[in-house]
Amino acid sequence: MNNILEKCIRVGVFGTFLGHGIVALGINQKWIPLITCYGFSRDEAIAIMPYIGIADIIIAFIILVYPIRVVVAWAILWAFMTALSRPISGDEFVEFVERSANWCLPLVLFLTLGIPKNYIGWLKVRE
Repeated sequence: MNNILEKCIRVGVFGTFLGHGIVALGINQKWIPLITCYGFSRDEAIAIMPYIGIADIIIAFIILVYPIRVVVAWAILWAFMTALSRPISGDEFVEFVERSANWCLPLVLFLTLGIPKNYIGWLKVRE
């Protein structure tokens, strides 16, 4: 794939995760129901949100600098589950659809890097 296009995709994923990470560090009150819908209490949601923010920021920089496939795969799963938390927590389904780019962009990056052929391939950028 075109190296410039891959870098643009990486910048897009970086921006998504960095932005969400910064917001999570500030304990966004609107996000509490998005965490409690998965079984956490309100206090637990507040307590873990800064850690979620730190993880998002770390993921953002890894994907920008050296996108090993296991981290990209995590980004897909995490972004999908956080988008899905919208309708699970009571929002309309369109809230999930609206956030499809949050998980589709890491999916495109993952497919661009190639599906790992073995265990060690998950720890590499490419074969």
